[in-house]
Amino acid sequence: MATQPQKRTISEIRESKQTGEKMVYMSVPDYTAAQWAEMGGVDVAVVGDSLAMIAHGHPNTVPATMEMMILHSCAVRRGAPNTFVLGCMPYQSYNTIDRALTNATRFMQEAICDAVKPQGGKSQAHILKALVDAGIPTASHIGLTPHTVAMFGGFKIQGRTAESAMKILEDALAIQDAGCFMLEFEAVPAKIAKVISEQLEIPTIGIGAGAGTDGQILLCYDLLGVFTDFKPKFTKRYAALTEVAVGGIRQYVEEVKNGVFPDDDHSYNTPPEEYEKFLTLVEQRKQV
Repeated sequence: MATQPQKRTISEIRESKQTGEKMVYMSVPDYTAAQWAEMGGVDVAVVGDSLAMIAHGHPNTVPATMEMMILHSCAVRRGAPNTFVLGCMPYQSYNTIDRALTNATRFMQEAICDAVKPQGGKSQAHILKALVDAGIPTASHIGLTPHTVAMFGGFKIQGRTAESAMKILEDALAIQDAGCFMLEFEAVPAKIAKVISEQLEIPTIGIGAGAGTDGQILLCYDLLGVFTDFKPKFTKRYAALTEVAVGGIRQYVEEVKNGVFPDDDHSYNTPPEEYEKFLTLVEQRKQV
């Protein structure tokens, strides 16, 4: 009998910076993906608002709502009961301290998340600190922040100039000073992310930020080849589930149209004597 995985703790995540253990995060949108994450040994299941794109078909993450995120977070918690779950706060759900506290509390109470993750650095430090001071384990997200992608003019790499890289460093230090237990870099040059990570006492995870961070995160549906609308440069495909799924569906369609499925192996039977009795009853009914 397989043993249940032991849920990682905030302390273990923090201490990974010193121990050198590479933490593995994966963004999961639903119950089944959460089961895969737990069975596969992922350290942290992240309920990312990217699910607005991969599960709901929106062009970006902005349409994600609190109701949407809580619904998916609850499903992920049920699918991965022994995995640390990090709930990502959606667009404009933390634009004031009061709103941030209210919505973060929903993640913790309704979805039983283990921590929350808004986005932003220096400009959001007061929000991050308020969450931490309220006893809510909090992380943050800098570099390319999808909630402000319109201000960047699209999904563009951040920190390519010395000045912009220094801004990311200042954001990272502000997140650390606010009491966050972890931060995420997205779409930052590998060398820049490594140097900044080395300046910090809290662990960093990266997505499109090279190998110099303390851990990595990818979207489950990206790395498994489920979401195929586009493939970011930083995504490595470890499987091709859409190809397998479409192949299976095509075979199903063909077999139904040709009368191959269902066959006797995939149908229920009745005892012969009951079947004959039924036929007799049908004939009798016709004569009434």
